Amino acid sequence: MNTAAQSINQSADVFTVAGHGFHARLLIGTGKYKDLDETRRAVEASGAEIVTVAVRRTNIGQNKNEPNLLEVLPPSKYTILPNTAGCYTAEDAVRTCRLARELLDGRTLVKLEVLGDQKTLYPNVTETLQAAATLVKDGFEVMVYTTDDPLIAKRLEELGCAAVMPLGAPLGSGLGIRNPYNILTIVENARVPILVDAGVGTASDATIAMELGCDGVLMNSAIAHAKNPVLMASAMKKAIESGREAFLAGRMPKKRFASASSPIEGLFF
Repeated sequence: MNTAAQSINQSADVFTVAGHGFHARLLIGTGKYKDLDETRRAVEASGAEIVTVAVRRTNIGQNKNEPNLLEVLPPSKYTILPNTAGCYTAEDAVRTCRLARELLDGRTLVKLEVLGDQKTLYPNVTETLQAAATLVKDGFEVMVYTTDDPLIAKRLEELGCAAVMPLGAPLGSGLGIRNPYNILTIVENARVPILVDAGVGTASDATIAMELGCDGVLMNSAIAHAKNPVLMASAMKKAIESGREAFLAGRMPKKRFASASSPIEGLFF
């Protein structure tokens, strides 16, 4: 079997969120770039199909006299995932999602995040649970940012969230996945897609997330704050694909002591 045949069939390897199938397992944010052109080039290099947009910080039509992100990242080409970045209460988050639904012609797929404070940017779990319940009842398909607590992740799934997105480390920290066993536990107990959101700093962090069995990774700062964002976006695309293949291949078991690559029995001399 040749190498091409041994690798996974990318066109068939789809993950599904709320009935929508996607091939690209890298989701990319659209903030923090120097201009819209760099945003466009980074997104293209990433191969992302889903791009997330902070509705409270980015113009997607609410300000008619300012550059519109949707002019460089059209909804006809990308799935626009509005998020509630900058919201600190369930009420604000719900209001923001409803505004996004109006601006995006009734689209209901959203990323929910409700933050606890401005220093840590950790999720406020109580407000997140409240907002998730309200949005699901209101017909939204909710991809929810949360802590890496397996019990909270399961509760959000039970509330009807379409995907659960635990942090790998604090937002924008670049620390990588600090609690891999928590992420693994969440993945093992989930019936909805699990995507690492927050904390990725470089390509190896993204690969680790995928090797743990996550369905995808969402990132922004790791790409936008790189010295060369477009090149980093390309690196992240490859890292996601590599980690996915490694997960599907199944890694060798870890051993405490050495094991010879070639058997020592039956030597000729």
